[in-house]
Amino acid sequence: MIRTIAFLYLSSAAAPLLAQNPAAEAPATGPRAPIITDTEFNAAIPSLDDAPLESIEAWQADQDNRAADSSAAQQVAQTAADPAISKVQDNDAVELLPDPPLTDPLLDDPLSPIANFDAEPPPEPTQAGERDVGAVRYILRLDGLDAAATAELAKDADGIAVEAAAWNDVRSRFHDLSSLKEKGGRADSRAEIGQRARADRQLLLDILNGQGFFDADVQVKTEPSATQGGPVNVVLTVLPGRRYYLGQIAFAGPAVQPANLISANFVPKTGDAIVADVILAAEANLSVALPQNGYPFAAVGQRDILLDNANGLGDYTLPVDPGARSYFGQLRTEGSPAFGAQHIAILRRFKTGDLYDSRKVDDLRAALIATGLLSTVSVEAVPGEGVAPDGTPYADLLVRQEAAPPRSLAASAGYGTGQGFRAEGSWTHRNLFPPEGALRVAALLGMQEQAASVAFDRANAGRRDRNIEISLSALHSNYDAFEAYTGRLGVTMALVSTPIWQKKFTWSIGAEILGTSEDAFELARGARDRQLYYVAALPGQVGFDRSNDLLDPIRGYRVNLRVSPEASLGTGTQIYVRAILDGSYYYPVQDNIVVAARARVGTIAGISRDNLAPSRRFYGGGGGSVRGFGYQRLGPLDPNNDPIGGRSVNEFALEGRYRFGNFGVVGFVDAGQAYESSIPKFNDWRVGVGIGGRFYTNFGPVRLDLATPLNGRPGDSRFSVYVSIGQAF
Repeated sequence: MIRTIAFLYLSSAAAPLLAQNPAAEAPATGPRAPIITDTEFNAAIPSLDDAPLESIEAWQADQDNRAADSSAAQQVAQTAADPAISKVQDNDAVELLPDPPLTDPLLDDPLSPIANFDAEPPPEPTQAGERDVGAVRYILRLDGLDAAATAELAKDADGIAVEAAAWNDVRSRFHDLSSLKEKGGRADSRAEIGQRARADRQLLLDILNGQGFFDADVQVKTEPSATQGGPVNVVLTVLPGRRYYLGQIAFAGPAVQPANLISANFVPKTGDAIVADVILAAEANLSVALPQNGYPFAAVGQRDILLDNANGLGDYTLPVDPGARSYFGQLRTEGSPAFGAQHIAILRRFKTGDLYDSRKVDDLRAALIATGLLSTVSVEAVPGEGVAPDGTPYADLLVRQEAAPPRSLAASAGYGTGQGFRAEGSWTHRNLFPPEGALRVAALLGMQEQAASVAFDRANAGRRDRNIEISLSALHSNYDAFEAYTGRLGVTMALVSTPIWQKKFTWSIGAEILGTSEDAFELARGARDRQLYYVAALPGQVGFDRSNDLLDPIRGYRVNLRVSPEASLGTGTQIYVRAILDGSYYYPVQDNIVVAARARVGTIAGISRDNLAPSRRFYGGGGGSVRGFGYQRLGPLDPNNDPIGGRSVNEFALEGRYRFGNFGVVGFVDAGQAYESSIPKFNDWRVGVGIGGRFYTNFGPVRLDLATPLNGRPGDSRFSVYVSIGQAF
């Protein structure tokens, strides 16, 4: 017998399953005879002549006569069939018994007085334990799966692993979704147990169908406990029947390019078991693969699987309408736009005339979201106008966008021993100069730093993720090493990573000029003195990032090099170069344990330390350097044990990060030193150790670190505390 089946899917939490619809057996050979002849059919059709309609009175009389005839015929039939009502004589005459009374004599009796009414409660249940909620206990037992698995495995030794996985999957899915399992072996009544058992029987049938066992049956039985008051045994016995496998696989629809595009992306093959999950996933893969290969309007139809009971195979047919193979056409936009189609074209990674690829469409939508200027955005392919020179039609992209509020406020705060509390806030208009021309005003208020700045930022300037910034700032710093009042004007062009698209390669170039009045200790004079410095710099940076996350990496590595040729005009013109090389590495030992390491080397060449502005020197120590030591506390000290900075620095850090849920614990060792020479000596390292806590949020981890120096110097704190957003590195 041949049957057709259709797949059903409950939900993402439920098991996919197969429902079968048996069809009537096909006739052996020859045409089927008509049910009635054409002559009989035509005779049964009422006449449509123009005779006038009968009156209502005549129609009603006819209906009354029909009803009377029907009643008489029914009465005769009943009396003939029931010997208690009629008896048949030899001459076939029927003697009808008298009709029973239509009323009950008790109904004519008067009601008893209310005082004599029996108001006793109904009798107690036979099982007193059922009076309490969840008082009936039961034990669920699943029989037949192990025996069925053994029988199935014996058929084909080569399929042991596959079949064992199938039965394990049946058992696992059933236990995850079972109503009897979910309730923990307790119910309010035996009726409730029966209801759950019936639901679980259907669940088990659906799961078996989903694994290709379309002839399966499940028997339900309840057995009383062998002991008084013991739990009820609920037994589900599985009779799986045979398993069905894919026979011929066919795809109905127009040809595509390349010719094997559909078959190559359909994973199941002839001879594979008919598993609902696998079939549904393969069909979903076709819906993804076709738009990725030039078919934006592809549609996958409803499958048909024809089961053959004789050989246990199911022939699979899937209608696929690929639609027109298309090239990328024009960009259109509608809605409340933040910018027009011309700027959208800068964000795309394809050109008009390229073969359509839905992955590039998704990439464009992500880039639009990353601007932060849209509250909602969608990108949809629509038929375009005209065709390419080779006859291929175009598919235009319709961008529906709704502009988000362009103004935003932001704030952050942190604490570090040696720096104290810091709080930063900013106001930004992200599209004051369209497209994507932002104006940002920021302020910093800290125990040792105060600053104000204004900046113009052009995002995606002529190229995606290329930003241009012009900024003007004023800063007051008051540290043990120096006190400075600094004004700065700078311009920077950079290719940057974003939270949505983290780039492997980044770069930046810029120029800045600053004037700074700084009070620092001069070893030559043996006293502190204030001096005015003018500095011009051309900073540049290149970075290579193969980590998996910007704020919380768990694997990969990063390398970053910053080089800044500078000219100091404070004590005569001095040309020098500042360079810093950073590297970090992340290795996941287990899913929730990560080992992270960082190294940093810096040098300043071409100028003596005393001619270098104190704010441009290298210092070590603090939350972003060597924890356990105060901010800028590493390196040479003056007679007052205050740091004076150096021309080189090296640092190393090692962390073990353990995460559980939204929380984490970190143990770390940091080491480093700053040197007066321009070449780091890699000796006399200062070492700090500590432990930290992490609270993971959707914008990154919040960290709290507690550290202590192992070889501190006079003036160093016994413990240091650091609070900030993001990992230490």
